Amino acid sequence: MLRNATPAWIYLGGLILTLAAGAINAVGFLGQHHQALSHMSGTVTVLGMEAALANYAVALHALAILTAFFGGCVISGAIIRQTSLRLGRRYGVVLSLESAALFLAVYFLRQGTNTGDYLAAMACGLQNAMVSSYSSSTMRTTHMTGMVTDLGIACGHFIRGATVDWFRFRMYGVLFLGFFTGGVIGAIGYKHFGYDTLLFPAMLSGIAGVGYTAVKHYEHRRKLQARLPA
Repeated sequence: MLRNATPAWIYLGGLILTLAAGAINAVGFLGQHHQALSHMSGTVTVLGMEAALANYAVALHALAILTAFFGGCVISGAIIRQTSLRLGRRYGVVLSLESAALFLAVYFLRQGTNTGDYLAAMACGLQNAMVSSYSSSTMRTTHMTGMVTDLGIACGHFIRGATVDWFRFRMYGVLFLGFFTGGVIGAIGYKHFGYDTLLFPAMLSGIAGVGYTAVKHYEHRRKLQARLPA
């Protein structure tokens, strides 16, 4: 888990990622299938419920969403591999893939096909697995259950005078704010622009990916220059 020495860009990155996920999820709920895209708890419930009720078309759609999210996690895990956050990891690749998946999602949703939902869910899987990898599974950016739980625990510890992990409290507060704000932006955007609202998180993740890659190469070049003899 990251600690107090974490630079400000980590907080900013977390805020951007949760903004994107909150917007994606809002569009999923407001879209044709009213389906969560950034977290799978409800999707697994829908899958079981609709299968039991013999609504197989709905159940298959939920299964496809679940499979797409899982696929995004697999791809992200194959790309990142390492479990520590460090400048130089291939986060830019994952973020660029997320951005591409969301741009494609907009295209397919404009055509009225379910493929758009699956691509948006895959984008969320890519992002969530990336963050889970570098935080040792203590952080999530596409759903809030664990973080709300930990915030509640921290408040309980504070009330009884126990030690509180204020770094985690601050980080989770930033992520919660980002996800909530993303939901607001997603809802307002969907009202005015429909599925084109997904262009917002697509651009956010794309800019984050390009920005991270630029910083990574700048730092690499700076270190190389520092090693050269004067």
